[in-house]
Amino acid sequence: MLDKLIAGIHGISRFCGTLAAFCLVCACVVVCQMVVIRYGLGASTIWQNEFVTFAIVAATLLGSPYVLLTRGHVNVDLLPHYLGERGKKLLAFVAATLGMLCCAVLAWTGWTYFHEAWTEGWVTPSVWAPPLWIPLLPLPIGLGLLTLQYAADIVCLVTGREVGAAELMPPEELE
Repeated sequence: MLDKLIAGIHGISRFCGTLAAFCLVCACVVVCQMVVIRYGLGASTIWQNEFVTFAIVAATLLGSPYVLLTRGHVNVDLLPHYLGERGKKLLAFVAATLGMLCCAVLAWTGWTYFHEAWTEGWVTPSVWAPPLWIPLLPLPIGLGLLTLQYAADIVCLVTGREVGAAELMPPEELE
């Protein structure tokens, strides 16, 4: 049962990675379209800058659970290098717990910010003026799912399971 839950969380994190990649592809396509419209045709662009910014921020936030799952983040391993196995696990547990708590607080405050934008009908101050809840939605979703991935990592640490997606890691990192 626990293995299925962890596998489900890993699946959600993988989906987030795919969604983040899609957001980046969309941003690249829109940048190319903007260059053609602005410099090729001499027309003005209205929505492209804002869309690209929103897509890149969404990719960053929604892709964060996948980055944690695959251990793709920057990691300083000087201290764990000098610790024994028990010290490494304790340090990983403390770091994951602190990360989870910080992400949970940010997810909650992101949710309240999103909800306020939704209920108050906020829009961006640009000519395009899309509803502000749209670019704010990746904040609680991404950080909420990052919190969930941290929780799965903590469960793996406590139960002695492999932390992260072992099948996605290079063989040298599994040793």
